[in-house]
Amino acid sequence: MSKIAVVFWSGTGNTEAMAQAVAEGATAKGAEVDLIQASDFSADSVAAYDAIAFGCPAMGDEELEADEFQPMWDAVTPELNGKTIALFGSYDWGTGEWMDTWKDDAEGTGASVVETVIANNEPDDEAVSACNDLGASLA
Repeated sequence: MSKIAVVFWSGTGNTEAMAQAVAEGATAKGAEVDLIQASDFSADSVAAYDAIAFGCPAMGDEELEADEFQPMWDAVTPELNGKTIALFGSYDWGTGEWMDTWKDDAEGTGASVVETVIANNEPDDEAVSACNDLGASLA
C-alpha cells in the first residue's frame, strides 16, 4: 500500500474541496492518505510519503499563497528530487498561468509531476472528477 500526502492551503474552501477529492481518489485505489494543511508540512515530512499532492490557489498576480504555502514549498523543494508529485488548485482570474509556472518549478527540483488540475473558482463536477483521478494516479 502506498502512502500519500495531500498538502494544501485554501483561503475560500475551493482548494480544500479539491484536496478532499484528491484524497478520496487515492483512498479508493487503496492508498493510505494524510490530508495536511501546508503550515503542518515540512521538509522532514517528505521522506515519509511515496507520493505527494500539493494544492494551492492562484493568488495576487497568479502566484502561490505567500504567507504559508510559499515558505513551505521553498522548504520542501530540496527534498523532492525523485519524488512523484501532483499539483492542483483553483483560480478566480487570469488564465491559470500560475500552474504552468509552478509545474516548471516543481520539475526543476527533480520531482516527477504526474498530473495537474485547476478549477475556476469552486470546483465543478468535472474538476472534482479530475481531482479523484489525480489521487488515483498517485496511488
